[in-house]
Amino acid sequence: MRKRVIGIAAIAASAVLLAGCGGGGNGGGGTGGGEADFEAEPTGTLSAWGFENADDVGQSRLDYAEEQLSDVEVELDATAFDAQKFTTRIASGDVPDVVQMDRRYVTQYAAQDLIIPLDACFEAQGVTPDDYWYPFVVDDVRYEDAIWAVPQFYQPPAIMLNKRVMDEAGVTNEEIDTSNPEALLGAIEKMYQESGGVPTRLGFDPVSTGQAPLWILGMGGQLTDDDGTPTLDDPSNIAGIELLKQINDAQGGYADVKSFTDSFDTFGDNNQFVTDQVGAQVNAQWYPNVLSPYVDQVQIEAVPFKNSDGEPFSVAGGSAFVIPAGAENPAAACAWMIDLTSEEGWAAAGAARAETRAEDGGINTGLFTGSPGPDQSIRDEYVVETGNAGFDQTIATYYDVLDYGRSFGSSPAGQDIQNELNNAVTAALLGDKTPEEALADAQSAAMRAYDNATAGG
Repeated sequence: MRKRVIGIAAIAASAVLLAGCGGGGNGGGGTGGGEADFEAEPTGTLSAWGFENADDVGQSRLDYAEEQLSDVEVELDATAFDAQKFTTRIASGDVPDVVQMDRRYVTQYAAQDLIIPLDACFEAQGVTPDDYWYPFVVDDVRYEDAIWAVPQFYQPPAIMLNKRVMDEAGVTNEEIDTSNPEALLGAIEKMYQESGGVPTRLGFDPVSTGQAPLWILGMGGQLTDDDGTPTLDDPSNIAGIELLKQINDAQGGYADVKSFTDSFDTFGDNNQFVTDQVGAQVNAQWYPNVLSPYVDQVQIEAVPFKNSDGEPFSVAGGSAFVIPAGAENPAAACAWMIDLTSEEGWAAAGAARAETRAEDGGINTGLFTGSPGPDQSIRDEYVVETGNAGFDQTIATYYDVLDYGRSFGSSPAGQDIQNELNNAVTAALLGDKTPEEALADAQSAAMRAYDNATAGG
């Protein structure tokens, strides 16, 4: 079997999803009766579930993998992953060979023995995950000394700046500093506008619940311990919530801020940067792509999110491929996942995106893949000066923060931890509970999920 060195990577934000019409493979030795034989030649039928809405980047990777595996017939169920449907399918024996899901689910299913570890898959394909992914991306899917998924995506958050609003208010980039609350709150006060007590412009949109882990971890908190046990009630988590409350209270309070941001035309012609509804906003790397058609109507730059020590900080969310327990064609599944995320697969994706941008005249912001190799090669070949200094600076900032990532923490209760943290932040920001009370309640709920996931383990 071929040995390849790859860079495991991520597709763009509108990534394809996979299929799962029951394992129909006739090669590679199913996992139902013992360990998978990843050394077997990939042949037969491969069922895959979870690749949805294939765009240029996704389709080019599917095409590349198909070319490499000419003896494998891939059956794609291009519907979105659903957690309840996944467990139901496994219980009924309707087992796909590959499933794509958010990385926060992976350890939960690993703890329940619903998916299989992939260390032997990587060995069979000549892949050393710790050498080719960002380490914090690998940490998302590492549990009990095994790696359980092929991760993709790492589109880091940073703070996008509306320079038109900032210049009008006399605010500098240096004042948008999350490690310096006094300066940040002063800048917010200069830019914030309201009418009749209702916000009409936010100085800074922190995306309080959507980016809650960024604020908690960045301000010194922790969501899990080293074993994956939830730690939401750790006192270190209070600082992030308190800073978020100060930011929201300076702009009318969380309820008014949330109501205002919910009205944003985020993906449309009247988005918050075109209409000057924000002075600054936390955004993931994909958002500059959304603003690309409006390059002549916006004035943007970016600065890193900074942790409590004043250092750039990011978090490594994304999706991943897994092989369910009972998959009938694990050898083909392994080879297919590696082809989809290989250096060569990502070269094809980079070329496809460049062709798309040449046709639509948009700005090529690069592909942020989860692996430094493809990230750099695609940047070197396709990310060129746009003629707009602000866009160029924004794109460069997102590349700059790639190395500052941190895992959310691998936990059998990963998705529940995220949900309960959002609930806690919301309750605290609304004033319904103190931060301590909200985190204590969140911890209780997360621990119930953790105990359920690890029962009998």
